[in-house]
Amino acid sequence: MKIAFITAGAAGMFCGSCMRDNTLAAALNKLGHEALLIPTYTPIRTDETDVSQHRVFFGGINVYLQQKSRFFRHTPWLLDRLLDFPRLLRWVSRFARRAKYSELGELAVSMLQGTHGKQRKEVAKLTRWLQDEVKPEIVLLTNALLSGVVPDIRKHLGVPVIITLQGDDIFLDALPTKDRQRCMELIRENDRFVDAYISTSFSYANHMAEALGLSRDRIHVVHPGIHLKANLEEPAIRIAPPYTIGYFARVCPEKGFHHAIDAFLHLRGTPNAPHCKLKVSGWLGEQHRPFYDEQVKKIEAAGLLADFEHTDCPDHASKMAFMQSLDVMTVPTDYHEPKGLYVLEAWENGIPVVVPAHGTFPELIEATGAGVLVTPGNTPALAATLRELLEDHPRRAAMAHAGIRAVRERFSAATMATETLRVLERFTHPLAPSSTA
Repeated sequence: MKIAFITAGAAGMFCGSCMRDNTLAAALNKLGHEALLIPTYTPIRTDETDVSQHRVFFGGINVYLQQKSRFFRHTPWLLDRLLDFPRLLRWVSRFARRAKYSELGELAVSMLQGTHGKQRKEVAKLTRWLQDEVKPEIVLLTNALLSGVVPDIRKHLGVPVIITLQGDDIFLDALPTKDRQRCMELIRENDRFVDAYISTSFSYANHMAEALGLSRDRIHVVHPGIHLKANLEEPAIRIAPPYTIGYFARVCPEKGFHHAIDAFLHLRGTPNAPHCKLKVSGWLGEQHRPFYDEQVKKIEAAGLLADFEHTDCPDHASKMAFMQSLDVMTVPTDYHEPKGLYVLEAWENGIPVVVPAHGTFPELIEATGAGVLVTPGNTPALAATLRELLEDHPRRAAMAHAGIRAVRERFSAATMATETLRVLERFTHPLAPSSTA
């Protein structure tokens, strides 16, 4: 099957959706299909081998200039290609990261208007390239915010279009009310041209069906998967302090970094608490640097800086080394997580997790037994659960083995690709047997 897989760059950040898309495209290709991963806005960034196309569509510079100036809506395509040069887009991305989602409302509306928006020239470029050069059997979009291109793709290519739902709401919810409502109206209008949706969890499928007014029956669930190490080693269970608690995710309020700090401080402040450290890693953008500094000051005030460590993980090997240094991991998000890739990565390394009872976490934990759910926002409960796991070595060992077994049997990249193909084949081969959504 030839698949045009349109993803969205995240201005140079390590982005969960980019990484999941890259993993899926690589796994589809390994199964013998031709999945072209096509970046939009900016090149993607991943800590594994990047399998995306070199050319970027809807380049961030062109999209912005066409939004702001009528002149750039009529410039020659050759000039536009110069502004879409990947190295230039990567350089400009450093400044784009500082833009707040709330400031991008008008641009989001225009993009969702497709050929009726200010970026109609960009829609034509993508559609013509797909039609003349790629000739896909099916088109897969990374999110509903790109659905403005769907009517034109259906008109000129006549192939099925599937949209992935894996975090659209975090952008929509940050927009001004007027822009958010208009975006949601446009997504519903574009839905007429969409064949189906794929969600990364049952909870997110239910949430987005209600939020966007989509038919739940048209949303299929395929949980994320990760590329596994050649040999999943037996975990080494530390049975004496000092223990290490880990946090691996974007360092930002919605991922609950402050809750992890507060729980660590609470745990260390309880009587007879075991000696433990807190290690933190994940993308830290400049816009969240003041937030990070504020949290570190709390650790300093408690006299625990010697037991705190923040480390960058610029590649896959260093991320795995970070994971293997932990005894338990927590990412106590406020945001209802739709994917939870970091949970799968922790399990691959035999690390149990403690996560809030919302988003995708309950279905992941209930399916595997490789972690513990806690009440969202309850710092004492999170601290107590972390302590219990650190001190209960047999339970922690059982969860470590359950996590390794889970990623091997249920959450591998190959499984994700196979289940995705089952969905796609419903529309490329409509007489094929159905599978359960």
